[in-house]
Amino acid sequence: MLRRERVINVIKQYDKVKLKNGKFAIIVEVLEPQKAYIADIELSEGDYTTESIEYSDIAALIVEVEQPIKQVI
Repeated sequence: MLRRERVINVIKQYDKVKLKNGKFAIIVEVLEPQKAYIADIELSEGDYTTESIEYSDIAALIVEVEQPIKQVI
């Protein structure tokens, strides 16, 4: 699975984001679109803290892309 970062547009519930401090987070609730969110922030492998974050704290939206299986001719 490839992980790509892209310019932020609309952030929805359960989106994975990269914060400006370098940590990754999962959006668990959108309080106000493009303003305020509740997020589970990854502290270490399998360890999270739930905090409110602002849109300005987010550096990128993380999009995971499955690689296609090579076509057999």
